[in-house]
Amino acid sequence: MAFGASKQYFGTTGSEYPPTDETRAMTERNTSDSMPDGIDLAVEEAAPKLKRPSLYRVVLINDDFTPMEFVVEILESVFAMERNRATRVMLEVHTKGKGICGVFTYEIAETKVAQVMGVAQQQQHPLLCTMEES
Repeated sequence: MAFGASKQYFGTTGSEYPPTDETRAMTERNTSDSMPDGIDLAVEEAAPKLKRPSLYRVVLINDDFTPMEFVVEILESVFAMERNRATRVMLEVHTKGKGICGVFTYEIAETKVAQVMGVAQQQQHPLLCTMEES
């Protein structure tokens, strides 16, 4: 290049300077040492370990005043049981003192207990429903 045709490099950023042999070698090393696109071991997070939620049994407690038919209706409406299964659970509550209505996560079990207790109070029955960890 002639003296008058050369590019002026004063006051420019580093990327505008012509590459030297040293900068070329550094660039080649950096690109060959780097990980494939999108993978950076120093920043990559470990996958979270998922744990199954605790399960809770919803239990009906026997009393001497709540009609058996009402208990069957509760099991059908709140727990979506068929008539035969609801009758079996009701008889278990009647003969053994308590019966398991289902096993659910905490929030669902809590909601089911509240639904049963609400309907029982509304109908003025002393039916008791609880939940216990399984």
